[in-house]
Amino acid sequence: MSEGYFIEDLAEGMSASFAKTITEADITLFVGISGDTNPLHIDEDYAKATRFGSRIAHGMLSAGLISAVLGTRLPGPGAIYMSQTMRFRAPVRPGDTVKATATVTVIDRAKKRVTLACEAHVGATLVLDGEAMVMVPSRAAPPAGS
Repeated sequence: MSEGYFIEDLAEGMSASFAKTITEADITLFVGISGDTNPLHIDEDYAKATRFGSRIAHGMLSAGLISAVLGTRLPGPGAIYMSQTMRFRAPVRPGDTVKATATVTVIDRAKKRVTLACEAHVGATLVLDGEAMVMVPSRAAPPAGS
């Protein structure tokens, strides 16, 4: 495995992050990919009249950064996303830099599963939190197709 971790390499408390500035292009592309045309995300006049006072990015766009951490950093390539819980805590606006972090909390070596606490922040503000479970490759059993 060129990057990432095998189940044997993981320890509770290990953590990794990924940060991205959410751009207008990201929001436009997410609308096209998801079909979510809620005017709160794309119509400034509409959004001004809401409790947010301006447009906000899709929550799932920020949640996608958790997927980036799990698939590229920790555990990394070969990990299979099994489940995710999340709570959206604060809005993310175009131009905000979101930092997503995953931290290993539970390791089940017998089932090759890992539970990770997940958070996303804009500066010091928590915008999303939750928990993910992933299946992690083992040195003892090479990934399918190897």
